[in-house]
Amino acid sequence: MNFSDGDFDLTEIERLEGHTGKVLGVAWKQDTGIWGRPAIIASWSDDQTVRIWEQNFSGSFKCKAVLEESHARDVRSCAWSPTCNLLAVAFSDATTAIWKNVGTAYERVNTLKVHRLIPVHIQCPNPCKGHDNEVRSVSWSEKGHLLATCGDKSVWIWEALPGNDYDNTIKVWQETHEGDLPCIQTFSEPDSGHTSTISCLSFNFNSGNKMASCSDDLTIKIWSGESQNIERSKTFWTHVFTLSGYHDRTIFSVDWMREIIRCVPEEEDPEIIASSGADDPIRLFIENKDNEVDGLPFKLLLRKEKAHEMNINSVKWNAGDKRLLASASDDGIVKIWELVCPWPAGAYLTLPIS
Repeated sequence: MNFSDGDFDLTEIERLEGHTGKVLGVAWKQDTGIWGRPAIIASWSDDQTVRIWEQNFSGSFKCKAVLEESHARDVRSCAWSPTCNLLAVAFSDATTAIWKNVGTAYERVNTLKVHRLIPVHIQCPNPCKGHDNEVRSVSWSEKGHLLATCGDKSVWIWEALPGNDYDNTIKVWQETHEGDLPCIQTFSEPDSGHTSTISCLSFNFNSGNKMASCSDDLTIKIWSGESQNIERSKTFWTHVFTLSGYHDRTIFSVDWMREIIRCVPEEEDPEIIASSGADDPIRLFIENKDNEVDGLPFKLLLRKEKAHEMNINSVKWNAGDKRLLASASDDGIVKIWELVCPWPAGAYLTLPIS
């Protein structure tokens, strides 16, 4: 086929504005913009920020996130991992940060120079120190297992290791009559387990035969334990159900409500679970014994908006005679909450003085 210069044109279709300084580079996220997935692009600037832009249904791009560090340093390069929703960001202070796309948010998960990302091949005179000056560029391998960083006349190859502390499993350990403590069960993704880092576990207070777990995969899972032998010396756990769709960012904490005395008949005594994470609400879920919602025996009881101004790292119920819940946040504040229920709060029993 014969073409002329007039057959080609490069047309501007949109301007993405938001940076307050020079825009130094852009990087498209792989496997986006195809098969109905919205296109995603990262841009970085000498305003010391990275902006994440996502295409909407109309075809235009909107800024979905601004990645900033707590201290000033210039961004030199960015690269998307092909497989893990990770964005590597190289800085002028010789470090490289890893951000993870979780739901609709982006969270800082690592910095090179720590144990989960270790150097496997180094071309530099002093391999123990890492880069001495700024990191000028970063690039992932095709499968996303290796990350190359370059700067100060050296190239470092880093391997992303899962590590035993982040293997996405729940392990159950139970003491034997001999005093040993073997692992009797392991729950991973094929066993209805979590698909990402597990942040917290909590047992129900009264019987201890139920367990709640929460994860970076934005779900809360409920597990049930039953004794399986005559001596009742071993308790085996099974997955009961998964609560999903309530959190859109990482869940950091889950806790079963604990009251020493519950002034309500056992058959009407609902369990309550609190959860919190990388957003500002506190969520409470209540056992729904009469009418299951979507086949799940728990439903959302309430969502306390703006409970804190930043990430809520922990929620814990008090086991006393009032339904008190404590919450801790990145905003530097601990708050105490009281749950008001239709049934009366318990009261400690008093013994007559003889």
